[in-house]
Amino acid sequence: MSVIGVFSDSEGDVELFDAALKVLASKGARRFLFAGGRYDDLDDWVKWRREGARAATDYTSDHFLEDVTRWLIGLEQVDRPAAFGTAYEIVRQAEEAARLKDRVLRTPERGSLSYQDPNVPKKAMDMLGDVLCCVVHDKNDLAKDDMLNAVVLVHGKETEAKVVQIGPRFFVTPGRLKGGKAPTVGLLSTADRQITFSAVGLDGQEVLAPQPLNAGPAKTKISVK
Repeated sequence: MSVIGVFSDSEGDVELFDAALKVLASKGARRFLFAGGRYDDLDDWVKWRREGARAATDYTSDHFLEDVTRWLIGLEQVDRPAAFGTAYEIVRQAEEAARLKDRVLRTPERGSLSYQDPNVPKKAMDMLGDVLCCVVHDKNDLAKDDMLNAVVLVHGKETEAKVVQIGPRFFVTPGRLKGGKAPTVGLLSTADRQITFSAVGLDGQEVLAPQPLNAGPAKTKISVK
């Protein structure tokens, strides 16, 4: 089974952003769709993780430069107190955050500098097995071609997690991390060519049971209770 984590609308709160990634990873997600709500939160989160790792170990830039210099000229490393950590650990944590950043597909929100940047796509496309998925912050940015080509359309800017089926298309939102009824995130799961969407709170408790995203004649709307 493949699991993709879905979240949106962190609104500059990197701690909520971090909590969302952690709970999604704990549910098996290895790729992530961030449907905007502050495009730069991903970059700020990476910076926050790096600074946090450095602060937690009391390992300063001077310590790092000294260790690198001693390593380059072949001297033994300085024995430091356990609380300081090592240059390797600092670099490892920074690289871990950078690698995870590469697994997050994101879209900008209206009014942001990224939205106005012609080099930043306003929509992102991904594959869920053999089904095309379109990701956007505001569903009003979806064009006719998007709704014709994609089967699953993920968007943010909603107060609660829900699935809306219109004909063969499914409009999916994980709810807001900030500014909604309660912080929630979503999970898109694929197994045996079947796709389901579910949602959990930041405590990991299910708030929306898995909903099959299979085309059918009915129009449904499922919301968090």
